[in-house]
Amino acid sequence: MDYHALWQQISDNWLLIWMGTFFIAVIIWAFRPGSRAIDADIANIPFRHEDKPVTPDQPKEPQP
Repeated sequence: MDYHALWQQISDNWLLIWMGTFFIAVIIWAFRPGSRAIDADIANIPFRHEDKPVTPDQPKEPQP
């Protein structure tokens, strides 16, 4: 095995470890405790003003 192939194999393994760790971290972050209320609020953004659009002088809705 030459020098280039050795470094390529090492870098491929480290990239695989980094991508796997990143993927697991994103999954843990998405399903963290307490995120359900925030996710539900964000999911309902399109339905907040069904009757009429909000005007600039209208106060914002309180955040839960």
